Amino acid sequence: MNPPSPSSTAIHRLSRRRFIQYGSIWIGSSVMTACGNNKQPSTSSSQMNKVTLGTDWIAEPSQGGFYQALATGIYKDYGLDVTIKMGSPQVASGSQLLMGGVVDFFMGNSIDAVNAVAEGIPKITVAAIYQKDPQCIIAHPNPATKTLADLKGKPIYVSASANITYWPLLKAKYGFTDEQKRPYSSNPGPFLIDKNSAQQGYITSEPFVIEKRGGFKPLVFLLADYGYQTYAGTIETRQELVEKNPDLVQRFVDASIKGWYSYLENPQPGNQLIKKYNLEMTDEELDYSIQQLKESGIIFYPEAEKKGIGAMSEERWKSFFDSMVSVGVFKPNVNYKNAFSLQFVNKGVGYYQK
Repeated sequence: MNPPSPSSTAIHRLSRRRFIQYGSIWIGSSVMTACGNNKQPSTSSSQMNKVTLGTDWIAEPSQGGFYQALATGIYKDYGLDVTIKMGSPQVASGSQLLMGGVVDFFMGNSIDAVNAVAEGIPKITVAAIYQKDPQCIIAHPNPATKTLADLKGKPIYVSASANITYWPLLKAKYGFTDEQKRPYSSNPGPFLIDKNSAQQGYITSEPFVIEKRGGFKPLVFLLADYGYQTYAGTIETRQELVEKNPDLVQRFVDASIKGWYSYLENPQPGNQLIKKYNLEMTDEELDYSIQQLKESGIIFYPEAEKKGIGAMSEERWKSFFDSMVSVGVFKPNVNYKNAFSLQFVNKGVGYYQK
């Protein structure tokens, strides 16, 4: 499928922050010629496997490695004709897209993966790009607010999904209460007005916007540094695909990881593609997001430093599962081990840099 031109999408703001008024967009590998890539693929077109990746939101740096692999021809080098299906509020869940055959791979997270096991949905996580979830709580500068615990009792704008993800942990660990919650509509306006409040966000995005709009540098508490140890930005797929075509899964994982190494080294090709489909994404915001990905340990911490981007471990999955059981998010009888496979990752940094 040919990718849409930017003019055909009538995009005003394609970011995680705003509720967009259109459906998903498909970006095919044919866009590579527009990115100035002259590298010849090592596999002939007749041997290429068509693969679709669904992302968790519209084009932005938090998906940069996938766009880099597309823009630079890395996917083609691995015999893959990849199409990216961008997410939006109107797009069905990753589980629905995977089970319906709309996509072959999807960006997910540990919580959704374990919930899928509990619901009998045969999908599986095969890599974890984010070692830390970028989810954060953002607060106004205040001498009395030094840690996340200091936000106890203050109004916090959170989404409905927080109730089945990080909020139960914050209640149990820091004494937060449901009375603190305020509905979050992806609009920082209420937070900016109320200096006693806080709000959720992604560390790669919302703090940048708040600083620009509010004229101050907010306090940012990355939840992963406060006990919320889920993997995020994961690559998940159907169990059937892992069983019937593990070579395809391995090539997609390897190429995607290689794309991430390339993106973190020189993001220009991927950024050009991101900006093509997110018309209001600025160079300043791109630079900020990439800086946060690096400095906050989102991608390299600590397993990925030795085992390579995408690393996972059974110990980490168990620790996360146990912590969520303790606050009532998961039932203890769920077989969390069915949520992931270590078959396709942990090959060492050098493996992906060949």
